[in-house]
Amino acid sequence: MKSLTNKYRGEGLNETRREQTESVGLFYRILYYFQKRGFEVSRRIAERLGIRTRVVRTTFIYLTFATLGFGFALYLFLAFWLKIKDLVYTKRTSVFDL
Repeated sequence: MKSLTNKYRGEGLNETRREQTESVGLFYRILYYFQKRGFEVSRRIAERLGIRTRVVRTTFIYLTFATLGFGFALYLFLAFWLKIKDLVYTKRTSVFDL
């Protein structure tokens, strides 16, 4: 009977919220760990080069977008080139198909 009254009072909800908070806390601890380690790399590179850390981070972001864009553009170019090659150089079964 006590468990039923606790649920009606909202004490069961507090346990659920506590479990959710713990899982969110674990997520943020993992996220903080990776951010700290990732930013540490940028900071050390910036110190080594004598520039701001923000410049290094934004450069990495821009290079990521540029390389992904370059790969996609290269893929489209090669697909277009192969299509043209297939249209120009068709396989003929014999000499008399000219």
